[in-house]
Amino acid sequence: MLKTFPTGGVHPPENKLTAGCKIEILPPPESVVIPVSQHLGAPAVPVVNKGDKVLAGQLIAKAAGFISANIHSSVSGKVLKIDTQTDTSGYKQTSIFINVEGDEWVPEVIKSPEPVKDIKLTPEEIIQKCLDSGIVGLGGATFPTHIKLKVPAGKKCDLLIINGVECEPFLTSDHRLMIEKGEEIITGTRIIMKALGVERAVIGVENNKQDAISLLERLAGKNSDISVQALKVKYPQGGEKQLIKAITGREVPSGRLPLDVGVIVQNAGTAYAVYEAVQKNK
Repeated sequence: MLKTFPTGGVHPPENKLTAGCKIEILPPPESVVIPVSQHLGAPAVPVVNKGDKVLAGQLIAKAAGFISANIHSSVSGKVLKIDTQTDTSGYKQTSIFINVEGDEWVPEVIKSPEPVKDIKLTPEEIIQKCLDSGIVGLGGATFPTHIKLKVPAGKKCDLLIINGVECEPFLTSDHRLMIEKGEEIITGTRIIMKALGVERAVIGVENNKQDAISLLERLAGKNSDISVQALKVKYPQGGEKQLIKAITGREVPSGRLPLDVGVIVQNAGTAYAVYEAVQKNK
């Protein structure tokens, strides 16, 4: 049965023209500009200097404060300068400019595309790995993931929801990721479950992504600790509070958090990023 939140919502025309386009790896550019604030909270502090050689996957800016995130280089090359740069929102912020040279990675990264299902790390090690890797929520808020994986004393989480709704009329990145990296997302979901200590997870996906729903149901298996819930196509179905209401019937009070009703929500892209960090050392 399709579920949805009970009140309101709109149906904007769908323009998901890239839903049928496979994920492509672009060739590296001649240079990159990497802001040190790509997350909610305090900007990271650069730990490299002009002229330093860096490898892809190398830490180049360290988290500063409780709510912050590490930043790693996406390329190998030489640091040209550290300067301010106008970001995509029009704000000037500290950024690290790197001239690209070759394609060298830090040695601990596992580049093999073969999925790794066996989860060897403890909950504490998973949380530390997410902190070290700079994983943040990829649903839009960019809140540091390691903080959401720590359930505070006095709180209880009994359900993890993976948000694969992608109700925005143009976006298709989560859809493609669920189709092409479904096995990794299932493993990433189980990694997050282990960190939180929960025994049940639900992946919410709008009904206009039948290919993703069918694939994830098959990968999760019958009588699994992970289920897939098809949802009605309606905006803003992917809003955190709307999604919780649709799947569980629980209502997050105004000014409160999902954890106040026993739920943690993570985006499908975040589940994949957690998998990459824990299983591939990225």
